[in-house]
Amino acid sequence: MLTRAALAIDAEAVSQRICEHLRATVLGTLRRRGLVLGVSGGVDSAVCTALAARALGPDKVLALFMPERDSSDAALRLGRLVTDRFGVPTLVETLGPALEAIGCYARQVEAIRTVFPAYGDGWKCKVTLPSVVDSDRLSISRLVVQSPSGETHSSRMPAAAYLALVAATNYKQRLRKTTEYYHADRLGYAVVGTPNRLEYDQGFFVKQGDGAADVKPIAHLYKTQVYALAEHLGVPDEVRAQAPTTDTYSLPQTQEEFYFALPFDRMDLCLYGKDHALPAAEVAGAVGLSPEQVERVYRDIDAKRRVAASLHAAPAVLEPVGR
Repeated sequence: MLTRAALAIDAEAVSQRICEHLRATVLGTLRRRGLVLGVSGGVDSAVCTALAARALGPDKVLALFMPERDSSDAALRLGRLVTDRFGVPTLVETLGPALEAIGCYARQVEAIRTVFPAYGDGWKCKVTLPSVVDSDRLSISRLVVQSPSGETHSSRMPAAAYLALVAATNYKQRLRKTTEYYHADRLGYAVVGTPNRLEYDQGFFVKQGDGAADVKPIAHLYKTQVYALAEHLGVPDEVRAQAPTTDTYSLPQTQEEFYFALPFDRMDLCLYGKDHALPAAEVAGAVGLSPEQVERVYRDIDAKRRVAASLHAAPAVLEPVGR
């Protein structure tokens, strides 16, 4: 039977291996002088900051804080706890004005008003997805809005409204990455991507946004293992205590309600079971579900992998070019 021990790691050995890979990739393959990354206040970017500083030295790392209108109030404070802990230089790039100029916020409002016509100044929103665990019904995203007076409303989203809202919101990830590459280009640095295995495998990223990077040092690690590394590397307790969030929409939102079927620790075990071709019955006890529910999670993993395939794909060309 599967147990949580399956995800246990030797944190020091894993850290050393990642640091060796970073040095070889950045200084050798990429021929760059250092690393740039966005720091969000979450555990993934915190671990990547710690590893980058350990691999190349903190003076060869630049951490960017990129707040915008909908960013969590805590994100910048938590991010500074991380960079202060590891002695990494920082810059703040406020992206709100650029996002407003490019039409991100206005296009979000336009999409939301097709569902809630009263939506406007002072309102907040988020997108949620029903769990697949207890039903095989088609999962349809819901739009949740909160009025200035605090009243909350929820409605299923027509496909056109959902696509328009996501398309507008994706400006945020793409502008963040554009900003990272500006600083990488001026410094001769490489850009770090911060997805863990769950996010990388399941397509929880924006193509040419947070999915773009020169090196992704923790993409092979389950989120549970990232937390183990965070403790070993000395990531501040307050950062490690935070539940994973999207920090994308104006209402607080967990990754579970936005994208994943289960909290990350249980989702990790299901993904491990899927990766190792374990029968659902062997996974069920470890995650507190029935075998039938695990089978639903397995099907959801497969469905998201089909979506992720296009996100990972390189641009299509008619014939091979060069080497």
